[in-house]
Amino acid sequence: MLKFKTAMLLGALLFLGSNELEAATLPGLPAAAEEPAKPEPLVQGGLLGAISSSIDDVQDKLDLNENLVDAWRVRADRAADEVDKLVNQPSSRSPMSVVGDFLLLSGVWLGVFALLTVLGALLDKRLSEGRFFRKRQRSQDLLGYLLPYTIPALICLPLTLYVSHFLPNSVGRALALCFAYATSSGIFSTSMFLCVIVMFNTGHKRRAVQIIRDYCPKPLFLIGFLAALSDALTSPQIARQLGGNITSSIAVFTGLFASIIFGLLVIRLRRPVAHLIRNRALAQRLKQPSLQESLRIFSGLWYWPILLMVMVSAINLIGVGEDNQKALRCALFTTILLIATVFLSTIFQHLFKSGKAQAIQRSSAYKERFLSLLHALLRIVMAVVFIEILGRIWGVSLFEFAERNSVGRAISESLSSMGLIFLVTWLLWVVLDTAIQEALKPPINKRTTQPSTRVKTILPLLRNAIKIILVVICAITTMANLGINVAPLLAGAGVVGLAIGFGSQQLVQDVITGLFIIIEDTLSIGDWVVLDSGHAGTVEGLTIRTLRLRDGKGFVHSVPFGQIKAVTNQSRQFAYAFFSVQFTYDTDVDKAIELIREAGESIREDAFLKYNLQGPLDVFGVDKMDLNGVVLTAQFRTVSGGQYAVSRAFNQRLKKLVDNSPWVHFAQTYPQQVLMPKHAMAGQEDDGPAPENSPVLLPDQPRTQ
Repeated sequence: MLKFKTAMLLGALLFLGSNELEAATLPGLPAAAEEPAKPEPLVQGGLLGAISSSIDDVQDKLDLNENLVDAWRVRADRAADEVDKLVNQPSSRSPMSVVGDFLLLSGVWLGVFALLTVLGALLDKRLSEGRFFRKRQRSQDLLGYLLPYTIPALICLPLTLYVSHFLPNSVGRALALCFAYATSSGIFSTSMFLCVIVMFNTGHKRRAVQIIRDYCPKPLFLIGFLAALSDALTSPQIARQLGGNITSSIAVFTGLFASIIFGLLVIRLRRPVAHLIRNRALAQRLKQPSLQESLRIFSGLWYWPILLMVMVSAINLIGVGEDNQKALRCALFTTILLIATVFLSTIFQHLFKSGKAQAIQRSSAYKERFLSLLHALLRIVMAVVFIEILGRIWGVSLFEFAERNSVGRAISESLSSMGLIFLVTWLLWVVLDTAIQEALKPPINKRTTQPSTRVKTILPLLRNAIKIILVVICAITTMANLGINVAPLLAGAGVVGLAIGFGSQQLVQDVITGLFIIIEDTLSIGDWVVLDSGHAGTVEGLTIRTLRLRDGKGFVHSVPFGQIKAVTNQSRQFAYAFFSVQFTYDTDVDKAIELIREAGESIREDAFLKYNLQGPLDVFGVDKMDLNGVVLTAQFRTVSGGQYAVSRAFNQRLKKLVDNSPWVHFAQTYPQQVLMPKHAMAGQEDDGPAPENSPVLLPDQPRTQ
C-alpha cells in the first residue's frame, strides 16, 4: 500500500504539471486569447529542477482561483437583485396570507406524520408481542423503523402535495413543499439505511451494528434533508417562484454541507463498517480463504471510493457551470477502476503467496526472494498503469506529457534513471544477501556440512560492508539524478577521510590488524583464546575494531585489535589431555601402567566421554625419577575443549583404582618426627639433663613414602 500511495502522489504531481492544463478555463467564462507558441524552456537541475519549472509554468498559466471568485461574485450580485425584486414586487396577496400558506402546509405534514408515527408505534408494539416476532430480534428492529418512520414519511408527503393543490402559487407554498419534501426524504433515507444495517445484527457483528445505530440517525437525517432540499430548490417550479440564482446558490451551499457531513460520517464509521465487511463465520473463513483475504483488503479501502465521490461532488458544487454528468461519470469510472485494481492486487498477492509457500517447502531461498522482488515490481507497474488510466479518465495522459513536453521528458528521464538504479541495487542486494544467508544456515540433514566458525565470522562483516557500499552508491547516484551537485560532497568526504586517517592512527591500526586477524583465521566466534595482554575467554563477537571475550566468570572484555600481539587459540582442530602421575619407589611400575590403561579404557567406553576422544590412550611410561618418586606420563587426543572433561574423569577413575591396589601407591609428602643424637644439637640450650646419645625429637620434618 505504501508504494501504491507513493505512485499516486507522483501521478498527482505530474498531473499538476501536465501540458493539458494550459488551455483550462471555466465554462461560462471567456477563454483567454491564444498566444503564439513559445520555444520550450531549457530544463536544468535534474528532477528537482524539472518539477520546479513545471510548478512555475502551471502557476503562470492557470488562473483558476480568480476566475472562480469572479463567477461567484456575478452570481451573488444576480441573487441580490432577485431578492430585491422578490421583496419589492407588487402582489395581490398580503404577507400574512403567504405565511399562512407555509404554516398550513407545514401543519398538514406535521400532523399527518405525527398521527401515523403514533399509530405505527402502537402497531409495532402489538406485533412485537406476538409469537413470530418475539424470537426474531432483527424482525422487531425492522418493524421499529418501518412502521413509525418509513411508512409515515412515504404517506404524509403525497397528502401534503394533494392539499397544496387547493392553495394558490406563492412563496410560502413553495417553501413549505420544499421543507416537507426534504424532511420526508431525510426520515425515509435514515430509516431505510438503518433497516439495511439491522440485517447484519448477528454474532460478533452486534457491537458494530450497535455503534452505527447509536451514531448514525442524526447525521443521516441531516444528509438526507440537505440533499433533498438542494434537489428541491433546483426544480423549475421553485426556481420560478423564488428566482434561479437564489435557489441555485442555496442549493450549492446545502449540497456542500451535505457532502461534508457525509464525508465525516464515512470517516467516523470506517472501522465499524470494515468490521461488518470482513467478519464472517469461522467455517466460511476457513473454506474460502481467498475471499476472506479480499474482504479484509476491501474493508480497509471501502471508504476511499466514497470519499472520492464526495470530493468530486463538492468540487462540482463549488465550480461554476461545469458539466455535472461528465464529472459524475468520471468519478464513477474512477471508483470502478480503484475497486478493480484492489481486487487484481489481491489476486496477485494470493498467487505470489502460494509460490512463496512452495519455494519454502522446496527450500529454495533464491526463488522466494526473487518472487518477492517480482511481486514488488508488479505492484509498481500496476500503480503506474492505474495512474495512467486515471489520468485518461479525467482527460490527462502522463505518457503524452512525458513525450511532448520538455519538462515531462526531463522528469521521466530522471525517474527512469533513479528507478533503474534502485532496481539494480535491489537485485544485487537480493543475490548477495541470499547467498550469505544460505551460507550461514545450519545444516538441515546430515549430508550438508555445518558452516565453519571462520565463515560465521567473516560473512556477517562482509554483509554489513556490502550493505553500506550499495546504500552509499545508490544515494550518490540518486542525488545526482535529482539535480544535486555531488562533486563537493565527494571531495569533502575524501578530505574528511584523509583527516581521520592521519588523526586516528590507532584506529587505523586496530582496523588493519583486525582485518588480517580475520583473514588469516587466527580466531573465530566461539573459540577459547588467551591473549598476551592477560585476557582469556570465549570469542563472542568481532567488529572492525574490537574483539569481545567472555571469561570463565561471565565477564565481558572488549580488546582493540591493535593491542593484540600474540594469540593462543585453544579451540582449533584438536587438543591433548596430558596426565603426569607420580608413584613411590616401592610401586610396581607394570601394575601402575596397567591401572593407567584400565582408567583410559573406561573412559573410551563411557557413553558421553567417548565423543570427546580422537584416538586411544598413549602411555609414554617412566618420564623421570627424582627424590619424590617415579613419574609416569600418558595422554589422550581429544576434540577442542574436550580435554578438561577427559582429564577430570581420568583422575577420578585412576584414584579409585590405585586406592584398591596393594602394589601401587601415589607419592606423597607429609610431616613426621625424626630421631637425632644429642651431640648433634651442640650449641642449643635444654632445660633438664639428658642421657648421652639419647634421641632428640625434631618436628615437621618431611618424609616421602
